[in-house]
Amino acid sequence: MQKLPIKLYRAAQVRELDRIAIEERGIPGFELMSRAGAAVFECVRNKWPDAQSVAVFCGSGNNAGDGYIIAALALKAGLKVCIYAVSDPETLKGDALAAYQNYKGAVVTFQVGQTITADVVVDALLGTGLDRVVTGLYAHAIEVINKCSAHVIAVDIPSGLNADTGNVMGCAVKAECTVTFIGLKQGLLTGQAAEYCDEIVYADLAVPDDVFEEVLSTVTRVVNIPLPLRDRCSHKGNYGHVLIVGGDQGYSGAARLAGEAALRVGAGLVSVATRAEHSGLMNLDRPELMCHGITHVGQLAVLLEKAGVIVVGPGLGQSDWAKELFNAALNAGKSMVVDADGLNLLVNSPVTRLDWILTPHPGEAGRLLNRPTAEVQQDRFAAVSAIQAQYGGVAILKGAGTLIASEDELAVSVTGNPGMASGGMGDVLSGVIAGLLAQGLSLKTAAQQGVYMHGLAADLAAEKDGERGLLASDLMPYLRQLVNQ
Repeated sequence: MQKLPIKLYRAAQVRELDRIAIEERGIPGFELMSRAGAAVFECVRNKWPDAQSVAVFCGSGNNAGDGYIIAALALKAGLKVCIYAVSDPETLKGDALAAYQNYKGAVVTFQVGQTITADVVVDALLGTGLDRVVTGLYAHAIEVINKCSAHVIAVDIPSGLNADTGNVMGCAVKAECTVTFIGLKQGLLTGQAAEYCDEIVYADLAVPDDVFEEVLSTVTRVVNIPLPLRDRCSHKGNYGHVLIVGGDQGYSGAARLAGEAALRVGAGLVSVATRAEHSGLMNLDRPELMCHGITHVGQLAVLLEKAGVIVVGPGLGQSDWAKELFNAALNAGKSMVVDADGLNLLVNSPVTRLDWILTPHPGEAGRLLNRPTAEVQQDRFAAVSAIQAQYGGVAILKGAGTLIASEDELAVSVTGNPGMASGGMGDVLSGVIAGLLAQGLSLKTAAQQGVYMHGLAADLAAEKDGERGLLASDLMPYLRQLVNQ
């Protein structure tokens, strides 16, 4: 097994990789199927070495062929094996039929109300080509698998999960482990996938490296890029000046969190433009923040002039005061991070820019695109690409498997955890990204690394004290650790 690759693919692209390996590199299809089955069985033995019995659920395509290979290997290893066939195996074709014919163990025709007893269940029902809602016997089989007490491992992808979007097509198998082959499918890393894939194990099946060069992938998985070492003679002016514009009455904490986050990742200076009523209180426990009370937009001009990067939106609100500050920030001609109410104000006056990063959650993304939130979630890749195309710059679609779209690339970050479902997390993210921008990172790099680092800080915090009750401010010490690694 290998580390997860950086390049991600759609299902059709993986089929093309498969075709090239077979037709142009001369690797027999049955050999690839055998390697796939061996990879899954190896994973079963490594994860559950005490397992004595295996139930394999097989469908009607090549995914079923993998299942028959796995069953044969389990039999050979002395395990008790039973295959539950949802489709008549005699109707299989090609390599899948050959795999069935080589299997010498028990095959049970799956029926509604079937009960199973096994230590491990192998899901080989449906492959990556699923494009419709799962119904009939397949839906019943998935229900049986999800209700059983056995360990569950999925072959290539949990049955019922869309390989391109990560959405559940009616119902899907909840696996403890998913062993995926040749090309890492983009849908395994976003949408609803985290709830169904759990651990993802990758096997390239010894397909030559040059095969992957023949199928262009513009979707990548974000990995950590260490920040450059600092010049020993540097000073605060070398690391940028971030201005946070936000914090309407009752929401001062949002701007406060964004400001500290920018400092914690290394920005040289951070100013906050906020309501005068609380500007004198905001930095009592963080005196490094330079807080300025703004009663009218004219007072913002000097701050905008000094800033190198502007964050507009955290706790900004949508009052006349907010609109005036938002418009002034837009007209300042500086690199920007737009979040929260900044995004809501942008909906009312849409513009396109090359020098900003937009950070919507699915609801805000829906408003930016004038679509229901459910439609955004139905295809997150398409939604974030549409936001980038319409508004320019870099677009981030937050959520499990956050997506970052730039003009030439779509990236997925898989750091983060459910503990981040609490107020203020997005404000911290906007500050992190701005702090990285201020230090000279490009828009794309700052967005990708900011999302990755933000999620990883939350993972480290949750590892120490648990997910439930995780606060946005709990990320601060871990952010500092991460930028210094």
